[in-house]
Amino acid sequence: MTGRMTILLTLLLATAVTAQDIQVIPLPKPDTTGGKPLMQVLKDRQSTRDFSADTIPLPVLSNLLWAACGVNRAESGKRTAPSAMNWQEIDVYVTTARGVFRYDSKGHSLQQIMTEDIREKTGSQPFVKEVPVNLLYVADYAKANRGSEEDKSFYAAADAGFISENVYLFCASEGLATVVRGSVDRELVAKAMNLRPDQKVILAQSVGYPKK
Repeated sequence: MTGRMTILLTLLLATAVTAQDIQVIPLPKPDTTGGKPLMQVLKDRQSTRDFSADTIPLPVLSNLLWAACGVNRAESGKRTAPSAMNWQEIDVYVTTARGVFRYDSKGHSLQQIMTEDIREKTGSQPFVKEVPVNLLYVADYAKANRGSEEDKSFYAAADAGFISENVYLFCASEGLATVVRGSVDRELVAKAMNLRPDQKVILAQSVGYPKK
C-alpha cells in the first residue's frame, strides 16, 4: 500500500461523505491479468480474524469488488458470481469508517448510501468495528420475480455464498485477510441502513490486511 493510494481513497471517500446528495465514486478499471494460480489460491484460502488498521487502497478495493460480483461479460451484464435465474438479487454494501456505499456492478462504482460509520453494528465480534471494510450481502427480493418465498430465501443464501467465496479467493491471491460472518443482528443493521422490508441482510464479510 502506498501513501499516494491511501490519500486518494481518503479524498474520494471524504468527498462522498461531506456532500449533500448521494455521490457516485467511479472505481479504477479492474486489473484482470494478475493474481496467483488457482490451485495456489485454493491452498491458501482461509478465515482470519486478526486485522491490521491499514486502509485498503482504492485499486485493490476496485479489484476486490469486481472479483466479488463484477460484470465479466459486458454483452449480457452477467457477473463473476453465478445467480439463480440471473436475478442478480444480491447487492454488496461496503461499510467503512466514512460511511456505507453500495457497489454498482454495472457502472463499477460506489454509491454513497449514508455517512454514518456502522461497522460496529455489522457483527458481534470485537474486530468488526476496527476492520477497514465490512461487506454486507443484502438480498433485494424485489428482483426475484417468481418462485416461493422458500425458494427465494434458498437461492439468495446460495448466491451470497458464491460472492463470499469469490472474495475469499481474491483475498488469498492478494494477501488480504477475510472472514465471512453469519453472526449479524440483521434487524439492527436493516434499521441502521434504512432497508426496505423486502431487503434482507444475508451475510457479512470482513476484509483487511492481516495483523503483523
